[in-house]
Amino acid sequence: MEQYTLLISTNDAKGLIYNISKVLFANNLNIDQNAEYVDPETKDFFMRSIISGKVMQNILLKELTEVLPQGSTIKLNKISKKDVVLLATKESHVLGDLLIRYASNELNANIKAVIANHEDLRSLVEKFDIPFFCVSAEGLTKENHEKLISEKIDEFNPELIVLAKYMRILSSNFVAHYSGKVLNIHHSFLPAFIGANPYKQAHQRGVKIIGATAHYVTNDLDEGPIIYQDVVRVDHTYSWEDMRKAGRNVEKVVLSNAFDLLLNDRVFVYKNKTVIL
Repeated sequence: MEQYTLLISTNDAKGLIYNISKVLFANNLNIDQNAEYVDPETKDFFMRSIISGKVMQNILLKELTEVLPQGSTIKLNKISKKDVVLLATKESHVLGDLLIRYASNELNANIKAVIANHEDLRSLVEKFDIPFFCVSAEGLTKENHEKLISEKIDEFNPELIVLAKYMRILSSNFVAHYSGKVLNIHHSFLPAFIGANPYKQAHQRGVKIIGATAHYVTNDLDEGPIIYQDVVRVDHTYSWEDMRKAGRNVEKVVLSNAFDLLLNDRVFVYKNKTVIL
């Protein structure tokens, strides 16, 4: 039996869950899982349901629209693997972790390709029988390089793009073209140290925790809606190399967990933050 994820965001109102359930029942659909959240300050309502049965999408969406407040957002996604493209540069730790999880069938994804601006990771990627494309930036303007990257991405029409330590700042045009589709991993528990070699900076400041942040990419650098974060404790005995090793381990976990949330339609973007259901 087919399953779908139903995502609803709207203004809270009396009888919302009753009215939604009534529409689903009338369409002979079963609710397999359900979660809701209401923001206590703004009274915004979020609901994620896994439903099963024979879904007539146009009819169901029309009937839900009729019983929900005006301006509601309704998404109905068939549960299936999402097509994904990974972007990388030279660092292998998060990319390798994702490829291993993919090979182990832990990710609800079809990784269609890895695109990088250097050749360094080709042999790693090809071990997993995934197409690897190098689009070098050498001798190109930022605009022309992004145009080539974008053309290659669009060949695969991905639902998600993951920056697996892709170390180039994206232009506003690129971000707008893939709005709401790009996931990034940052080497800090944001906001924190920026610029070159954050682990040296952290070591010099004597930090006691280090972490990582996975977030949507927006035009505001490293300030997109946060999806997942985690930290590990360190102390004065750690060298900056030790901190980097610990930090890279956290980055792998954070990116894979955030990726998993997106693959399973569990993330609602809400202003400049997220609700996870």
